[in-house]
Amino acid sequence: MLNIVLFGPPGAGKGTQSQNLIDKYNLIHLSTGDLLRSEIAAGTALGLEAKKLMDSGLLVPDEVVIGMIENKVKEHRHAPGFIFDGFPRTVPQAQGLDKLLQDNETEISCMIALRVDDEELTKRLLLRGQTSGRPDDQNETLIRKRVQEYNSKTAPVADYYAGQGKFCAVDGIGEIEDIFKALCQQIDAVKEKQKEKK
Repeated sequence: MLNIVLFGPPGAGKGTQSQNLIDKYNLIHLSTGDLLRSEIAAGTALGLEAKKLMDSGLLVPDEVVIGMIENKVKEHRHAPGFIFDGFPRTVPQAQGLDKLLQDNETEISCMIALRVDDEELTKRLLLRGQTSGRPDDQNETLIRKRVQEYNSKTAPVADYYAGQGKFCAVDGIGEIEDIFKALCQQIDAVKEKQKEKK
């Protein structure tokens, strides 16, 4: 199985690139944002709790998110692999994900980070807010809070995967096609390594 963690702050282009990678490698997309939004839209207890936290710019508790992910992994047990978008965001989440995948006889193949500086992110999110209708994309203070939260909480996750020899970074500024090519180069190298191990 090819299991990729696609990493990057809000506005780094994860949504666009993960869609391209899904199409190319036939992966199942696991976006915690989408999972949460569908729970919110369905008005479930999980969704309502999540909405309250998200509206305050806070993260949703790990056990809630890991529970949703586990359901998805079991549902698509025979898929070629998964792309994790926006998760894990903390080391305990990464450890929880490792355990969940081990229990399902697979593991993370690699973590790829899209690197974009804070000013560019703020600019992109405010622009997205004009069309996305998402209230958290329309308030500059909230955007900066989200980026700051990302930087402080998630940098250690990169170190966690680096410690497993599974981390690489790609520049997230430039033409979408060029960024996609750079991502594919990294993934193809990982797939080669997986073949050699077999």
